[in-house]
Amino acid sequence: METNFPLPLSQDTFHELWNTVVLSTENESLATGDGLLDLNMDFWENGELPQQETKNVPAAPMVPAISNYAGELDFALHFNDSGTAKSVTSTFSEKLTKLFCQLAKTTPIGILVKVEPPQGAVIRATAVYKKTEHVAEVVKRCPHHQSEDTSDNKSHLIRVEGSQLAQYFEDPNTKRQSVTVPYERPQRGSEMTTILLSFMCNSSCMGGMNRRPILTILTLETPEGEVLGRRCFEVRVCACPGRDRKTEEENLEKNGTKQTKKRKSAPAPDTSTAKKSKSVSSGEDEDKELYTLQIRGRERFLMFKKLNDGLELMEKMGPKKKQEVPAPSSGKRLLKGGSDSD
Repeated sequence: METNFPLPLSQDTFHELWNTVVLSTENESLATGDGLLDLNMDFWENGELPQQETKNVPAAPMVPAISNYAGELDFALHFNDSGTAKSVTSTFSEKLTKLFCQLAKTTPIGILVKVEPPQGAVIRATAVYKKTEHVAEVVKRCPHHQSEDTSDNKSHLIRVEGSQLAQYFEDPNTKRQSVTVPYERPQRGSEMTTILLSFMCNSSCMGGMNRRPILTILTLETPEGEVLGRRCFEVRVCACPGRDRKTEEENLEKNGTKQTKKRKSAPAPDTSTAKKSKSVSSGEDEDKELYTLQIRGRERFLMFKKLNDGLELMEKMGPKKKQEVPAPSSGKRLLKGGSDSD
């Protein structure tokens, strides 16, 4: 049997009903403790919700700083002493402040701090070109090695190995790439934390670094991006790190020795002019004046010395005596005065 009873209408207005609706949201800042939306009134009156406030993240600089900065935590790096053997895959030169490593080979780097950084601190690695004419360009991998890589971060030159927490970034303004890994306190019995870096292109790769020297910047940062410490070193990715390190260190020593000799040596003498070593009065004879002549080369010096010794000897012997006329040969007589007619 069909009955037509009117359904009871709600005694609440739509405005009151809206304010009692519980909205499920992933953003906890929009929901109160009891699940009610605090901003319902704004939506009801204005038709839209106010925009959320975003954190002020510092903008990345156009050119990253490459100066070392220990900071209050005394941030420092430590590299293993691998030597210059041909078999080493990575080696660090203290003389050159330069890392030599092979392509895609892991390089351990120790992180040292005297004071533990704040919670959530990260280590960031960034690559930049060393020379001023290239510093504005972004360091990326060459197209050949990128095409062979299937990872999501195939354009990044620097990789962090052995950590699933590594994050790769590309700045939207400068397009510079970097990778971060959370800072971990040293294990018991150790004074430093070790991170593992690898470089995914050779320094000679065409379309990539193309033999242009690069610098790697390691920074210790807070979660907000504030730099607590910075260390910078040059990197060369090559086939034989030990050999290249030895060659560059030897060239540095040779160049340093040459520069030292140049500084110690006297300027080139001007042989066209002579300097007076003793001033004389205007009334004295010029022949008695003493002069100093600087001569380059021992052989030339000995030649001038012999000439000077000969002149000194001639001066001591006095003027030459007039030679007597030799006697005539037999069959002839010397005519003294008179003429042929006599």
